[in-house]
Amino acid sequence: MLFWGLTLGILGKLLLGTTVIMVHTKITREKRIDGLVLMEMKREQMFAIFGIILMITGYILELAYFGFLPF
Repeated sequence: MLFWGLTLGILGKLLLGTTVIMVHTKITREKRIDGLVLMEMKREQMFAIFGIILMITGYILELAYFGFLPF
């Protein structure tokens, strides 16, 4: 049960993070938006990508801690 709870939790987080990145990508392609807003959106997009990397790393560490991975 713990494994499935951790797995479903990370899948939900990744889905949310991916959705944020997709929205930011679509908005930054819009040509009618101010340049400062576009720069901020690109910055937020990079933070979202970094957050997804941290979530995946944390998930791997949790699996290793609870003995689901051999290291």
